[in-house]
Amino acid sequence: MPDMLAAVYERLGAARDVLDVRRMPRPEPGPGEVRVRLRLSGVNPSDWRARLHGRGTPLQWQIPHSDGVGVVDAVGPGADPGRIGSRVWVWNAAWRRRHGTAAQWTCVPDRQAVNLPEHVGDELAAGLGIPFTTAWHALFADGPLDGATVLVAGGAGAVGNAAVQLASRAGATVLATASTDEKARLARAAGASVVVDYRSSEAAAALRAAAPDGVGRILELALGRNLDLDLEVLADHGTVVVYAPEPEPPPIPVQRLMARNLRTHFLLVYTIGPRAQEDAVRGITAALEDGALTPLPTVWFPLHEVAAAHEAVEGGVLGKVVLGLPE
Repeated sequence: MPDMLAAVYERLGAARDVLDVRRMPRPEPGPGEVRVRLRLSGVNPSDWRARLHGRGTPLQWQIPHSDGVGVVDAVGPGADPGRIGSRVWVWNAAWRRRHGTAAQWTCVPDRQAVNLPEHVGDELAAGLGIPFTTAWHALFADGPLDGATVLVAGGAGAVGNAAVQLASRAGATVLATASTDEKARLARAAGASVVVDYRSSEAAAALRAAAPDGVGRILELALGRNLDLDLEVLADHGTVVVYAPEPEPPPIPVQRLMARNLRTHFLLVYTIGPRAQEDAVRGITAALEDGALTPLPTVWFPLHEVAAAHEAVEGGVLGKVVLGLPE
């Protein structure tokens, strides 16, 4: 049986303790699936969290990572053979499946391998899945954005930067927070009109000056840390969308939120449901076709340095971390 190189872990723990690169049988596509010969694998925070903490299901072995880019080279029964040779971006490859994208090949349901416009580079394509589908759903699940004012916490992060780009394209006024000048530059380049340091004592005043009537929607990755700032700048009847976990659950000032008819919307991109996933894929595809999306700076690692790649993401490296798969 043909084999392949893949990163694998068989128990939970620190990256260097549990990740191993080995030869494994090359997967074959099942009914309705396509097989993708991968070029790059995108690494997300949810990948190291799954490796460290698990996902509540028994673990035997796991090839990590949800996102990637490559070319369809085989299809299973019921899938369109005309897809062979198509260059695609892959999403949710490792969700409730063992074969993630940290390997030379992966098999996914047909809809989870999305055709790419020719002009879209591999570096952008490898980072579309989790960041851009999260950003899309966080932005648009509560309605259109044309004319709205949106605050994106962490405008230089993978999800935050995607959100700034998508919201700007949709006609929103986008404000963002960032902790360094370099991060602020990336948020502005993505389309943020105002970027503030969330740690500054002047952050709320600067955001209120930019949005005197308040912001209608906030995309939040650290609710506990940023809640006071969020409540200072959020308009009545506004929404805080929370898409990332924190080590300790934050206290929620229920009465303050009730008095102003504020909403908190929590989301996990893996479980938003098929219709929401399809909406996100369509929206991202349209933005790609328009040439409206650009990648963050890319931090490359070869497959055999997968542990270092996980450590970089876990340590909060600036930019999008990808693994290069051997030819």
